[in-house]
Amino acid sequence: MRDRDEIPYIVVERDSGGVGAFLLGAVLGAGVALLMAPRTGEETQQEIKERAARLKDTAEQRVREVQQQLEERLEQARSEVLQRVEAIREAVDSGREAAQQARTELEGRIERSKAAYRAGVEAAREVARDEEEDEV
Repeated sequence: MRDRDEIPYIVVERDSGGVGAFLLGAVLGAGVALLMAPRTGEETQQEIKERAARLKDTAEQRVREVQQQLEERLEQARSEVLQRVEAIREAVDSGREAAQQARTELEGRIERSKAAYRAGVEAAREVARDEEEDEV
């Protein structure tokens, strides 16, 4: 009795060939069909030329479509990048404005605190002078 691991097996891997594989298959299929058809050499040559021209036109059309899609995606990406750059600019500007406002408010508070301190020191000096005068 054979072990199961000894039985030969075939692995089939599938890979999407894309446009290139499609075009290659189309060309090979058209060539085989033309060669197998019961026609004269001139008819076969004419048919090959016509099919090649159609295939060329189809391929050129696909290339144009792909180029257009790429251009659209590139433009969309540019637009998104520009939007993000503008959003970042606005955020930076808002941050600068908020920092400037905070600085202005802080400077005002510091000035008020200094004025209150000077007024308190001056009031304390006056009280001390008044007490000295009362004692004398």
